[in-house]
Amino acid sequence: MKARKIKNRKYHTIQDFIRKRIQGGTYPVGSYLPSENEICGQFSTTRTTVRKALDELLKEGFIEKEQGKGSKVVERRKSLGLLTVKGFSGSIDYEVKTIVTKGPKITQWDPIIPFALTEEEKKSDCVYFQRVRHINDRPVVLENNWYANDALQVIDSGEFIEGSFFKTLSQAYFIEVMGAEQELRSIPASQEVAKNLGIQEGIPILHISVRFRTSKPGLNLYGDLYCNTTDYPIRNSYFL
Repeated sequence: MKARKIKNRKYHTIQDFIRKRIQGGTYPVGSYLPSENEICGQFSTTRTTVRKALDELLKEGFIEKEQGKGSKVVERRKSLGLLTVKGFSGSIDYEVKTIVTKGPKITQWDPIIPFALTEEEKKSDCVYFQRVRHINDRPVVLENNWYANDALQVIDSGEFIEGSFFKTLSQAYFIEVMGAEQELRSIPASQEVAKNLGIQEGIPILHISVRFRTSKPGLNLYGDLYCNTTDYPIRNSYFL
């Protein structure tokens, strides 16, 4: 017996079409999407189907609905516990400057990652890069990052949009961060961490291990953050 091919529902097509245009800047933050009637005409479909697509975009955090005005594109800041889908810079109250200290390169997985890799990830080399986050020209976070090279090509740090890896994934590759797992603990600063953050070796710092799930099948983003929160605490807010 032949397996039945699952047909892609039309609202998924509309949802994907609009999402990619939001990600690519055709519909910038603060702008309004075409009316439901216009979208109906464009896709030769019903308002019920269009509304379902818009409801899904609302759930994903790309739009909000304003009475009498329509669907407005918003900054996607849904919280993932401590860190938001905007990444580290979206989880604190200060302007962050990011410096890439080790550019993306293909290497082997680091055993420091506390999360179990998938079987596909184990078979793949990984892409690794390191960044230091600065506030007021002071280094406050050292961040190591990994992902499977089989799931995503090496992206040169010079291609990072406004220095943001998350923003680059969204706008250039149409890949969104959908959720995360995190582990937090207090540890003494190692020699490497202390050197990068300009602090004394051995003082207590916040260590965050995180695995981000993305909208691309097989692509997880692993992060290892060392945070000096003495003067710049990380916000733990929730955005609806």
